Amino acid sequence: QVQLIESGGGLVQAGDSLRLSCAASGRTFTSYVVGWFRQAPGKEREFVAATSGSGNSIDYADSVKDRFAISRRNAKNTVYLQMNSLKPEDTAVYYCAAAPLGITTMTSIQEYHYWGQGTQVTVSS
Repeated sequence: QVQLIESGGGLVQAGDSLRLSCAASGRTFTSYVVGWFRQAPGKEREFVAATSGSGNSIDYADSVKDRFAISRRNAKNTVYLQMNSLKPEDTAVYYCAAAPLGITTMTSIQEYHYWGQGTQVTVSS
């Protein structure tokens, strides 16, 4: 089992950057795919980015590709989401989640068993 804690959210202006962190408990952090998802008011939770246990495989939603970057430092049990050129439509609660290695697709919300409490990101125009 793994516990996840997100941090780094806040209120920024359009065009600004933020870096979110997801700190995980447990000694088998490399055994998990870690993904970032977001949920805006009145909308379903959606996939943003994910990284494999080693960090060698990464996937992004089309809406954030070329603006966001996911990375992980396994020695620190932490996954980051660097968000650049933020837009008002990026406003949402951002969640990190973990799934066991060997899942079919990193983009499917159903594959993730463990979730953090979320961190709010608000981008003003």
